[in-house]
Amino acid sequence: MMSKRGKLIVFSAPSGSGKTTIVRALLKRPELNLAFSISATSRPPRGQEVDGKDYYFLSQKEFEQNIRDGAFLEWEEVYPGQHYGTLLEEVNRLLEEGKNVVFDIDVIGGLNIKKQFNDEALALFVQPPSIEDLAQRLEQRGTDSSEKIHMRLEKARLELSQAPNFDHAVINESLDQAIEQAHELILNHIA
Repeated sequence: MMSKRGKLIVFSAPSGSGKTTIVRALLKRPELNLAFSISATSRPPRGQEVDGKDYYFLSQKEFEQNIRDGAFLEWEEVYPGQHYGTLLEEVNRLLEEGKNVVFDIDVIGGLNIKKQFNDEALALFVQPPSIEDLAQRLEQRGTDSSEKIHMRLEKARLELSQAPNFDHAVINESLDQAIEQAHELILNHIA
């Protein structure tokens, strides 16, 4: 018997909102049958990131060739010269295996996937309790310069205005509560 085709779960948020932490926690829950959609990016690896595990790291030239070849489900120039995208082949492989595919992507990419897949996709917006809280998280992360943090906060203000376009907003004031809320929403979506 063929397994039923999986569904899509999109997590989008301003940088530093905790979406990656939430996604990692949910991936450990077998009842959700989740598989992570690894995004491609033209930016260099940060910290301990590993090619093929955290991202597919592509050169700018390779990324542009994939765009021309129509290899992406969605892609976006998130910051000048830094592209992110979702490889169509990767998503289809996981869906055909009957997995529920989880995306940890930027806000525009998340909305693009929701638009393409409609009810097959659950779009969740992870929201920090406040912009001040977000600034503090970005500073504590210690991976970006103050100039880069300022740029991320400016972008976050725009992204927060898109929250109503998602199926649900998950406010990450308490990480445990945010994880449980997302867990319940996913269970309802895949039922």
